Amino acid sequence: MSNKPRLCFVTAVPMTVSSFLSGHIVHLSASYDVYVVSDFSGQKIELEGVECISVPIPRNIALLSDLKALVLLWRVFREYRFDITISVTPKAGLLSALAGFLSRIPVRIHWFTGQVWVTQQGVMRQLLKALDKLTATSNTQLLADSLSQKEFLVAESICKAKDIEVIANGSICGVDSVRFQPNTEARAAIRLQHHISPQAKVVLFLGRLNIDKGLNELAQSIPIVCNAVPNVAFLIVGPDEENMSTAISQAAGDYIKNVYFQGFTKNPEQYMAAADVFCLPSYREGFGSSVLEAAACGVPAVATNIYGLIDAVADGITGVLVPPRDANSLANALIKLLKDDIQRQLMGQQARIRAVDDFSQQIVVLGLSDYLEQATRSAP
Repeated sequence: MSNKPRLCFVTAVPMTVSSFLSGHIVHLSASYDVYVVSDFSGQKIELEGVECISVPIPRNIALLSDLKALVLLWRVFREYRFDITISVTPKAGLLSALAGFLSRIPVRIHWFTGQVWVTQQGVMRQLLKALDKLTATSNTQLLADSLSQKEFLVAESICKAKDIEVIANGSICGVDSVRFQPNTEARAAIRLQHHISPQAKVVLFLGRLNIDKGLNELAQSIPIVCNAVPNVAFLIVGPDEENMSTAISQAAGDYIKNVYFQGFTKNPEQYMAAADVFCLPSYREGFGSSVLEAAACGVPAVATNIYGLIDAVADGITGVLVPPRDANSLANALIKLLKDDIQRQLMGQQARIRAVDDFSQQIVVLGLSDYLEQATRSAP
């Protein structure tokens, strides 16, 4: 049996692991026996030397399924006797916190990456907010993936400032600046694949297609931008969760010929390299990792002026921030940036420099490792 401390990551879906945690897991495996708990019934991940334990954790509220998941987590925690648990995503965070508390895990950490209740109202908002408070109080340590998110959580009385930290400059995983970098071959290949002219100005959205990502406003901006900027293309990439492709097509009207859809991709870096401007008009973000990945590819962003994204975008330097839920402001910012080749290229250069210097994967991975060493030393 290994003498290393036992560390367990808990997520609702394996995609969270492959998208955000793999760099941490590889590095931490040298010092810890690393385990991953997630719902592996529909998707497997390959992580050498890591034991994956399948527990179905519903993403939405489902009392019976949630209770079953809590019991299963408690049993896993009791059996494996982890020294540290780290949970990511709201539901996994709540259930892991409760199971960890009941099984007396010494170090229980939740990493906040955005709050679902920000866009909710009434009873549902209060319920989800109360669950985040319960998650916070049931863990021994808390992390946020951006400084502005930390400030928001403290202001909303989810936790106290002394109880929550941010690794390095923010972001849950940093950016792999070798994978995400300017790439003329990928730029040409993606444009050829989608029959987009090499001379076209491409606006890219890459992420989950749902209302909270601001896709209604993006859709409404398409005719405005296309009418003002010749030879512009909108490339919409990601899984469609709420039939947003239909809404976008309807809003685009006669300009639907300027819109190109692509579902989930395992190669986001190629699409980033194909773009001229990255667009994320989201209503809520913990940080906005996709903005950072685009930045590493030398692509400036037009994004909303909300917590999380104000950390990912240096307004006026690496991109432009606009008010949320404002299609006209979004369209005007896109038009201005698309028409000004010099400014756009300068912002892209600054975006790449900032991504590499301040948010590299190595900085964040080493930062979490140092944080865990300190957390372990101070554990009761």
